[in-house]
Amino acid sequence: MNAVESTSVQAAADGLEQLRSARPDRSMRADARRNYERLLAAASAAFAERGADDVSLEEIARRAGVGIGTLYRHFPTRPALLEAVYRDQAEALGTLASKLLVAESPGAALAEWVRALVEFSVTKRGLTRELMADSPFIPVCKTVIGESSNALLERAQRAGAARADITGSDLNRMAHGLVMATEFGASDPGLLDRMVSVVLAGLLTA
Repeated sequence: MNAVESTSVQAAADGLEQLRSARPDRSMRADARRNYERLLAAASAAFAERGADDVSLEEIARRAGVGIGTLYRHFPTRPALLEAVYRDQAEALGTLASKLLVAESPGAALAEWVRALVEFSVTKRGLTRELMADSPFIPVCKTVIGESSNALLERAQRAGAARADITGSDLNRMAHGLVMATEFGASDPGLLDRMVSVVLAGLLTA
């Protein structure tokens, strides 16, 4: 591991620890924790299907199998729910990255990471526009994702498995761009997967 990769790994790990230590469900009763996780899962699924702009809080509560009062107890405002979803997804990505960084094949690990970035980009359509601008966690989430991309790409590049002229920021932009480019191909459910495969074919060298 070189100095640049080591810096990225440490920055991602530090950000991930911040997200984990700040999870509000750590001190909840078991039943409250289950409801919290159900609401996050329901919101994430709904946002992936239609984007955050078109989903009501009532629908999310209904999908989670709880009352709207339960939703408001956990998330007093819509931005609070959106932030929680974003944080939860960033934490999941950071956890995945930490596993991929010790995977046997750097190239295969990078490919899995790119696919995870694309899935994340699908889910967060319209999400960041409504997030609170002064949230202390959004920069941390971005650090976890961005530095994870850097570390996984640099590892693959050192192994000769990825093009040397690509940056971690490029990966994040490509994932977002792929999702935007395929939004108009709703009648072709396999379009996004095909486009991801094309991008990976150009990115990976081994």
